[in-house]
Amino acid sequence: MMLEALSVSPLLYILVPAAFLLGSIPSGIIFTRSKGIDLRSTGSKNIGATNVLRSAGKIPALLTLTGDILKGAIPVIICKYMVSNIDLSSRSAELTVIVEDLWPGIVGLSAVLGHMFSVFLSFKGGKGVATGLGVLSAYSPAVAGIMLLVWISAAVIFRISSLAAICAVTAMPLVFILFRASAVKITFGIILAALIIYKHKPNIKNLLAGTESKIGDKTRVKS
Repeated sequence: MMLEALSVSPLLYILVPAAFLLGSIPSGIIFTRSKGIDLRSTGSKNIGATNVLRSAGKIPALLTLTGDILKGAIPVIICKYMVSNIDLSSRSAELTVIVEDLWPGIVGLSAVLGHMFSVFLSFKGGKGVATGLGVLSAYSPAVAGIMLLVWISAAVIFRISSLAAICAVTAMPLVFILFRASAVKITFGIILAALIIYKHKPNIKNLLAGTESKIGDKTRVKS
């Protein structure tokens, strides 16, 4: 069944590298360049919105957050549109569900991997939280909404962005299970959570050592 789902349309395979390339665009570096800031050598050295906020201010951070979310959401939206236009009327209902869940999930994960291992940054990149949120908002909006609430709640309680992200993605597969999602969606949730937690290894070390920066902390940028 899975092999059949992977062969429904050769055109879908084009979206996978396209999503990776889109995900590779380093929004944070683009929106801080005019300020003469190189995020890769500033603050946490991460290219995400949190480091942009500390290093360059609110407007560049908002632009970075928006860019990172969109580069996750757009390829999934395109994929879902393409899948909806594939004639699956002669296929089983089970196969239809697998196709509808599998391909947007693959494309979404490709976009997140592009952000994490950008071809424009020698296969280095960010932690994938905002891009993952963009993917999830298009892939499963209800789950994305709950993850956002978990992130906000954890951020208010602990005031640590990385810990809030880890809490949110750890809960994600469980939310899919509670929603009685398909095995494909649950697997997607586990893989996405594992990737994001893996990229947070330095933050986890800092959390254990009690040295992780809190939300609102400022980073002094050297001129």
